[in-house]
Amino acid sequence: MDIKRDKYLSDLVNRMHNGMVKVVTGIRRCGKTYLLFEIFRNYLREIGVSDSHVIELALDDEQNAQYRDPATLSSYLHSRIANDKNMHYVLLDELQYAMTNEELKGDDPPRLYGVLNGLLRLRNVDVYVTGSNSKLLSTDVMTQFRGRGDEVRIRPFSFAEFMEGFTGDTYQGWAEYVTFGGMPLTLSMNTDEQKTRYLENLFTETYLKDIVSRNKLTKTEELEDLVNVLASNVGALTNPTKIEATFRSVLHSRISTNTITAYIGYLIEAFLIEEAKRFDVKGRKYIGSPKKYFFTDTGLRNACLGFRQVEQTHIMENIVYNELRMRGYSVDVGVVQKRGKENGKDYRKTLEVDFVANKGSTRYYIQSTLQLPDAQKIAQETASLNEVKDSFKKIVLVRDVMKANRDETGILFMSVYDFLLNANSLDW
Repeated sequence: MDIKRDKYLSDLVNRMHNGMVKVVTGIRRCGKTYLLFEIFRNYLREIGVSDSHVIELALDDEQNAQYRDPATLSSYLHSRIANDKNMHYVLLDELQYAMTNEELKGDDPPRLYGVLNGLLRLRNVDVYVTGSNSKLLSTDVMTQFRGRGDEVRIRPFSFAEFMEGFTGDTYQGWAEYVTFGGMPLTLSMNTDEQKTRYLENLFTETYLKDIVSRNKLTKTEELEDLVNVLASNVGALTNPTKIEATFRSVLHSRISTNTITAYIGYLIEAFLIEEAKRFDVKGRKYIGSPKKYFFTDTGLRNACLGFRQVEQTHIMENIVYNELRMRGYSVDVGVVQKRGKENGKDYRKTLEVDFVANKGSTRYYIQSTLQLPDAQKIAQETASLNEVKDSFKKIVLVRDVMKANRDETGILFMSVYDFLLNANSLDW
């Protein structure tokens, strides 16, 4: 399936020759290898780079296992770099295979970073690598690049990318995307049974096994149970203490909050989930707990629950979150305090803004809802937005088919399909 992924190609092209290691990160099987070894590789050919000046190496391939040793890798790469003025492009896939578990988990710089820093000292080398673990970009590790590491985060197909390869209409595509998500291989599968089996196996046999192996876990059932709890509560506020209570009352497990916190960290490191913090809009400060957790791919979220809880409201919220993150926004959950009088008594209510999306000096306040059937529902969805008194744009996304319009307070109402399929929709 030929999906162009122009955004990510543009991200790489804009970083060419910047003196940094370009680190393409993301969940396994989301298309990092295809982006680097096919899309970007073809771009290099188109601009006239000769094959002899492109050095490709897939470190997850057992045939290349010898190069997982940093010294051997360094010798090989330097032997391939000619002593000329033409630029060489080094493309290394799945970099974490050249790092030990101790290096991935520890604070000391991996030996591999010495190899990459050595390449950066050569004026005729441009380096691109992929990795499936966020430890590659942790604060401690990135300091070893001395500011010379540059991340390009790639995700499963967005809805717009998915629709490039889907043969049905938008609404059929939405139903498919809500259920099976955007992992690239699912688009080439013909039956729901194939997609279901693929996603379930991918989750258990690849992602969870990777986490268990990397972190040397022994309580694998508790990790699986935690994933199920997070999946069942996607888009809901929670924290390790609440999750521990669920384990005790429902699963009859005595897992500790410290273990839950550690396991959540492992899931984040593997790019399976992301967390959204609560932000006090009026107080302009973060609230420590609880938080919301979203899955990088809704199909994987559904797979770990056996496709039994495909709830439209929460999944739509997850899809909107992923779209905002793909567009480069940091995303928080907004909290607004509303004060007033009712029946002669003072009251204070805590209202929630689904998403506060920030990028540079730009901010959007966004609500996500399936339908707006009447004035009461409209008032419910806009209550928090009307309490935000700054001048940033406020938007309500609706799954209904509708023409974009504004109410008398300036709030923009827009179909979620328009939002997802138009890269400039937030500027309407």
